[in-house]
Amino acid sequence: MSRPEDTLPPDLHYNDTEARKYTTSSRIQNIQASMTHRALELLHLDEPSLILDIGCGSGLSGEILSSIPESDGGPHMWVGMDISASMLDIALQRDVEGDLMLADIGQGVPFRAGSFDAAVSISAIQWLCNAESSEVSSTGRLSRFFNSLYASLKRGGRAVCQFYPKNDQQRTMISSAAIKAGFGAGILEDDPGTKNAKLYLVLTVGGSAEEGAGGDITGVVEGMEGVDVLDARRKHKEKGRRDIKKGSKAWILSKKEQMERKGKVVKNSSKYTGRKRKITF
Repeated sequence: MSRPEDTLPPDLHYNDTEARKYTTSSRIQNIQASMTHRALELLHLDEPSLILDIGCGSGLSGEILSSIPESDGGPHMWVGMDISASMLDIALQRDVEGDLMLADIGQGVPFRAGSFDAAVSISAIQWLCNAESSEVSSTGRLSRFFNSLYASLKRGGRAVCQFYPKNDQQRTMISSAAIKAGFGAGILEDDPGTKNAKLYLVLTVGGSAEEGAGGDITGVVEGMEGVDVLDARRKHKEKGRRDIKKGSKAWILSKKEQMERKGKVVKNSSKYTGRKRKITF
C-alpha cells in the first residue's frame, strides 16, 4: 500500500473529498485522540498553556486540547497551522475553539519568538522529507521548520511530534535536523515491532537529554530498572573538535552541509569532491 506522502503534496492530497473522509472516519478519530493524549502525557503540562498544533488538519487534536479538564492541567488554548485549505475549511465548519492559519511548515513557523508554551504535531512532519522538485531541498525544509519552531517556543518549553518515517534514514534525518536547531531530543517508540508502532519525537528548549533521568529526555525511563539510554550525541562530544584544513574534502563537505541547513540546493558529493586538479599548460 502506497504512502500518501509518495503520491501528492499534502495540499493537493487532502482535497475536499479526502479531508472530509479523514475527518468523519471513526477509526482515524480514535487513533488521533489516542496519539494526542499520549503527546500531552509527554509534554508534562500541569497548567493551562498556549499550544501550537502543527499540521492541525480539521482540528481533531485541537478538540482534545480544548477538552482537557482542570484536574489534568487544562483546558489549553491552541493555534493550529496546516497547508491544506480543505482541512482548515472543515475545521471552521466544525467550529473548533482554536485559531487557524493556512501555512506551509516547510517554510517555517511564522510566529514571534517565545510565543508558545508547547507544541504538538500528529502525523505531519514526515511530509517534510518529500521534496516536490529538484529546486526544493527536504533538508532545507526540515531546517527551516525546526529552527523557527525552536524560536517560537518559550525557554523550557517542549514539543512532541508523532510521525511515521518511511525508513531509518528519514527517522535520522528528522531527529538530526531537530538537534542541529538546538533542541534536546529523544525518540520514544510505543508498541515497537508491531504494525501499530508509534514514534514520538520529544523536544525541549534550553535543555539537553543529559539533564533528564540518566539522559532520557522523554521522561518515561525514570524509575525503571535495568534500562539504559543511548545518546548518540555523546560519541561526537567525546571525539571533540578536530582542526579541519581549509580547502580539504572534510572542509568542503562541512560547508556543503551548512548550505543545506540554510535551505540551499547543493550538488551531490562524489569521490572527486575535494580532489585537487593537476596543473596543465
